[in-house]
Amino acid sequence: MAVNSPSPLPVVRIGEIPRESRPQPWLVEQLWGASSVGVIGGAPKCSKTWLGLDLAFSVATGTACLGRYAVPQPGPVLVYLAEDALPIVRQRVEGMARHRGLALERVELYVITAPTLRLDREPHRRQLQQTAQQLRPRLLLLDPLVRLHGLDENNASEVAGLLAYLRELQRQLDLSVILVHHTRKNTAGVAAGQSLRGSGDLHAFGDSNLYLRRVQDRLLLVSEHRAAPASPPVYLDLVATDADTIHLEVVTGVHDQPQRSLPEQVLALLAGGVVLTRTKLRDMLAVKNERLGEALESLEQAGRLHRTQGGWQRLD
Repeated sequence: MAVNSPSPLPVVRIGEIPRESRPQPWLVEQLWGASSVGVIGGAPKCSKTWLGLDLAFSVATGTACLGRYAVPQPGPVLVYLAEDALPIVRQRVEGMARHRGLALERVELYVITAPTLRLDREPHRRQLQQTAQQLRPRLLLLDPLVRLHGLDENNASEVAGLLAYLRELQRQLDLSVILVHHTRKNTAGVAAGQSLRGSGDLHAFGDSNLYLRRVQDRLLLVSEHRAAPASPPVYLDLVATDADTIHLEVVTGVHDQPQRSLPEQVLALLAGGVVLTRTKLRDMLAVKNERLGEALESLEQAGRLHRTQGGWQRLD
C-alpha cells in the first residue's frame, strides 16, 4: 500500500520578505495595537473593568480613550462581563457617553448576554466565533478571564490551549482581544508582567498588555508592547464629581504633580451638597474600606464632614 509522503513546508528567501511599510498600527494609540491580543492586569478594585470599558467605548465611538489616546479606525466592539449585571454595564457606559456628549443608542458596543461563557468548552467556543463573525468587531473584551474557564491557570499546557483558541480567533477575524485578569498577591518589586496570576504563558501571550496598580492614593497605568515602545506611565483618576458622568481619565504623568490625597478626593465627591453612603464612596474611589474609614474619621474630626441618615455630607 502506497503511503503519500508529506509535502515540504513553504519557505521564502529572507530578502524576498516584504518590508513593513509603516510602524506599529494602533487600535488605540500608545495603549493597544491593532489586531493585538493581551491582558489588562491588576489587583482587585484597581478599576480594570473601567479601563476595559473605556477602551471598548472609545473604539466603538472613535473618541479619545481616557481623554488622551486617539482611536485611528473605530468600529464595532463585542464585550462579555461575567461579574457585572447588565444594568450596571449600561449605567457605566451611559455615563461615558454623557461625558463625551454622545447618544448611547448610536454606540456600536454589543454586550453578550449569556449567563455563562466557558472558553474551555467547544460549544461555547463555536458560539463566540459565530457571534464575532456576524458582528465583525474590531475589539473583543472578555472580563475577567477567571470566569471564562474551569482550567488550572498554573498548568501551562491547559492555559496554552485556551490562549491558542483566542489567537486563532484574532487571526481569522483580524480583531483585537483584551482579557481582564488578576495579579497575584504580595508582588512588591516584581515586574508587572511577572505578577499576573497563573502560568507565565499569559504574560508571553500579549502583543499589548496594560497594568494597573495603586501607589499610595494614586492609580498607576503602565503598558508594554511586543512591536512598539511602552507609552509613558500615567496616573488615572475615576472622576465621580457628577454621578451621571463617572469616567476614568488621565490626570498626571508620573513625573507631574501628585494626585489629590484620599481626603481631598472624598471632599471633591461630596461637593455641591451631594450626600453619599460609605459603600458608594468606597466603590467610586476603589479603595479599601479601612483606608476610607480613616479618611472619613479625620474629616469628621476636622469639622469638614458629618454623617446623616442618607450618608456623608460635606460641611463647607
